[in-house]
Amino acid sequence: MARIQLDNLVQHFGAGVTAVAGGTLTIADGEFMIFVGPSGCGKTTRLNMIAGLEQPTSGQVIIGDRVVTDLEPGERGLGMVLQHLALFPHMTVFENIAFGLRVHKVPTAEVRQRVLHSAATFQIDHLLPKKPAQCSGGEAQRVALARTMVTHPDIFLLDEPLSSLDAKLRVDMRTELKALHATLRSTFVYVTHDQAEAMTMADRIMVMRAGMVQQVGTPLEVYRQPANLFVATFFGTPTMHILRGQVSQDSTYRFRAPNLEIPLQQAQVPIGAMSRAICVGVRAGHIHLGSAGLPAQVHLTEPLGHETLVVCDYGGQAPVVARVDGAQAYTVGDRVGLYFHPEGLTFFDAVDGE
Repeated sequence: MARIQLDNLVQHFGAGVTAVAGGTLTIADGEFMIFVGPSGCGKTTRLNMIAGLEQPTSGQVIIGDRVVTDLEPGERGLGMVLQHLALFPHMTVFENIAFGLRVHKVPTAEVRQRVLHSAATFQIDHLLPKKPAQCSGGEAQRVALARTMVTHPDIFLLDEPLSSLDAKLRVDMRTELKALHATLRSTFVYVTHDQAEAMTMADRIMVMRAGMVQQVGTPLEVYRQPANLFVATFFGTPTMHILRGQVSQDSTYRFRAPNLEIPLQQAQVPIGAMSRAICVGVRAGHIHLGSAGLPAQVHLTEPLGHETLVVCDYGGQAPVVARVDGAQAYTVGDRVGLYFHPEGLTFFDAVDGE
């Protein structure tokens, strides 16, 4: 069984430096779990504790039914792909892939069979006689994945494996990794700072900040129901707009901010929102442009082909961005009306961000 359980892992480095500040997480057998967050948030440290490359200050790592916290990396049944690949430059691609099998004294005939099968899976058969220096970045990435897969690990640990690839190749490799997971049904734990990678590949995402877990959920849960302001502004391109103001009630409920009023249904208003400052979050897809609504002026347009991002200034806290169909034509200086779709609003406490 390749279930992973992390029980309140803590990692301190020196005096006053906490890289991982607790949090309990269970990763299901066969799940694709992604740790995501900005640089320095502790995601790689958490991965290294699963791998056995770092010993936690406190807490436990459980794989299946075994507590493996004190076991060496080679005793944990894991395969790991590092950011810098760590291929042996003096060996051919064949020998790089075969290395782990030879260490475990697998018979020569079986080594050849498994290497050829792994190379075929990643479409690198033609590279087997070459050295890593003769491979492109994407080819070397496939070699590293094949070297890990050939040992048949129950768990794959991947530490930002696509960060050194160009944009198109990253998209292609995301697709290949997702297809590989669907084929192998092994447990994948993947570290990245790229929210697009997390959204497109993960079964579940764990969002981290400053060593602390901010939210765990499916990509759509994290995107649509962010737990706090950090998660809300970390996910999504363009980022979620945050408007600071208050909810008031006269004949109807309204959210009021400088130069802005948004009508609300009573059922939308969070308990206690009337008595304190709040923030409302709204994404670009829930801001509609038309002839009626909040008066604004087009400040900038960003055509993306199938859609256009229209930056509008309404005289408030900051310009907002609306996502419109690419066939709609807007130019700088156009007068438009902004409409904030009520169902797209998310409410946060202005003090603690929850």
